[in-house]
Order: sequence, then structure tokens, then C-alpha cells
Amino acid sequence: MLDYLELEADLGQEERMVRDTAREFVEENVKPDIGEHYEAGTFPKEVIPEMGELGFYAPNLDGYGLPNLSETAYGLLMQELEACDSGLRSMASVQGALVMYPIHAFGSEAQKERWLPDLGEGKAVGCFGLTEPEHGSNPSAMETYAEKEGDEYVLNGSKTWITNSPISDVAVVWARDRSAEDSPVRGFLVETDRDGVTTNKIDDKLSLRASITGEISLQNVAVPEDAVLPGVTGMKGPLSCLTQARYGIAWGAVGAARDCFETARQYATDREQFGGPIARFQLQQGKLAEMATQITTAQLLAHRLAELKERGDMRPQHVSMAKRNNVSMARDQARVAREMLGGNGITTDYPPMRHMANMETVYTYEGTHDIHTLVLGQDLTGIAAFE
Repeated sequence: MLDYLELEADLGQEERMVRDTAREFVEENVKPDIGEHYEAGTFPKEVIPEMGELGFYAPNLDGYGLPNLSETAYGLLMQELEACDSGLRSMASVQGALVMYPIHAFGSEAQKERWLPDLGEGKAVGCFGLTEPEHGSNPSAMETYAEKEGDEYVLNGSKTWITNSPISDVAVVWARDRSAEDSPVRGFLVETDRDGVTTNKIDDKLSLRASITGEISLQNVAVPEDAVLPGVTGMKGPLSCLTQARYGIAWGAVGAARDCFETARQYATDREQFGGPIARFQLQQGKLAEMATQITTAQLLAHRLAELKERGDMRPQHVSMAKRNNVSMARDQARVAREMLGGNGITTDYPPMRHMANMETVYTYEGTHDIHTLVLGQDLTGIAAFE
């Protein structure tokens, strides 16, 4: 696998084990059928508990049966999952970074004990309810609200583009608490089998097809007072979760791009035209050289980000740079790899076009490319372009 600067030579034993376990799991259990799932618009749900048994959900957290692995190990896991398909990494990323992380960081002890073991083992599935039909890049304008009635909260509103929602047991829903002064944003743990909750699946996607995406509709949904995440108020809650998830995306995109590169390199050495392999042509070698350079640059960003995260120095703006660069890189290199495969590249027999389509979603979700550009612009100039 492409590791031109031998970054993985410095991995510890635990990190190598995580990388190799994830790679073997993907090769044996998911890759053989992922093209069919993509065509059918389905997710291989049978792997959810298997991934739990292997500790793939929030392995960088501690306690409650969680492995407490290094941030590099977590990144390598996301890289190997997305080398298979963005839908696989999205499922694990949402479960770990967007559901388990806020419970772990902001939940009560009872909430942690109730949910973290089951979510970690894949016995329960969670989703993250932030984006709304009218509020994507500006989530602070959310209209979903909660009102206190006796010893309960009643929630109303709708969320959309929610990974896992149709198969979720619990949703971390962010809503404005109208019972408090200034209606602060609060997090609520909402079981999806409660009266008034519907989680319709979104069909007809042309991207991220091997992922279950849906909506969350909340119509007078009553939850007990102890469903509120007590440890955070305001947008710090959902945004800190997104920082965790975007960190995983920065690593995952490298995996998708690397898979495209390896496919193109192998194809170029196997495919013969004009009396020999097409890898001998300067045009093809130029494409491979540029792909390898761009992927290696993204790997450097990801590994440095892990170092910063491990020692507590990573800022959200660092993650914006890595997510923005690495996803854009993967999007571009997937297209180059598809070119090298010619007509064969448009089939599900080969992954580049599937990765290319998936990257259109990853380019947009969890902060669009443009919004991350403006986040960096504000950090560099001190002026917010979106206020």
C-alpha cells in the first residue's frame, strides 16, 4: 500500500494491529460485496455487530469497555474503513464520534452506563440529529425546540441527511430549550421508538449509496428530564462532536484516495495496449506520480493532526484544513484513477468511480468545502466572512 515516505514505519505495535485488523476485516467481509450494495443502495447491516466485536466504535475513548487507543490508531482505522467505502467509515464515524463521544464527554454517569457499552459493541446503533431542512451550514439557526412540561421535555422539529437514522435505537438530537432564558442549544438522547418519532429513509441518492441516510421527525415527542446531556449547553456541544468526526474524515479520505491509486497502478501494469503495459507511457506515469505526491501530502497532514490531537494541541481550524484538503484531494485523485481505467472504470467492478461519487457527499457534509475555507480565512485574518 502506498506509504511513500514510510510514515507507517514509525507506528507502534498497537497501531499496526489496528491497521492490519481493519484491513483484513474489510478485505474478507465487506469489499467482495460492496459494489452490489452500492448499486442496490443498501448498507451491509450484518457487519455492525462484527465491527463492534472488533472495537471499531470510538476506540479512542476510555472506560465502559472502550479500548482507549491512540489517535493515530483511530485515524488508521478510519483510513482502512474508507478505503473500502465512505459508507462504512460514515457508519463507524457517526456511531463513535457523533453519538458515543457526546455521551462520553457530556453525559451523566447513568447515560454513559446505559448507552456506551451497547453502542461500543454494536448492540445498539445511534445517529446525530443536527442538520435541518432549512439549516445546514448555519446550524445555530435551528428551529427544532424543546419545552419543559412537568418532569419531561417535549420536542418538536425535523432533522435531515442523518446517517444511520432509519436503523438507529437512539438519536442525539440538538434542540433549543425554550424553557430556559435565551433558548440555549441542548443535547437530548431520544430513543427512536418513542411516540412521535419517525425516521424515514432518504432514497434515490447518487452518492454514498452504501450508507443508510434518513430524516428524524419529532412531533410532540416526550422524553424524561434525564434524557438531557447535562454537561454542555450552546453550540459548543454539537460543534465539538463535529471536530471529532472531521478528524476521522481527514484520515478516511486518504484511504479512499489510496485505494484509487492502488487500483490505477495495478491496472496500468496489467493492461496492455500497443504491445505492452500502459504503465510504460509517460502520460500514465505522470498521473501516478502526481497521485502519489498528493496522497503523501494528505498523509503528512493526517499524521501531524494525530500528533496535535494526542497532546491536546489540536484546534478545530487545524481539522478544517485537513478535512478540506484531504477530501478535495481524494475527489480529484478518484477522477484521475477513473480516467486511467478507461471504460472499465465506470463499472462497479472497480472502486474509483464509486469513491469519486462518494467524495461528492464527503466534500459537502460535516462542513462544506467552502465553509471550511472561510473558517481558515477567519483564523488567518481575524475577520469572519459569514457574520
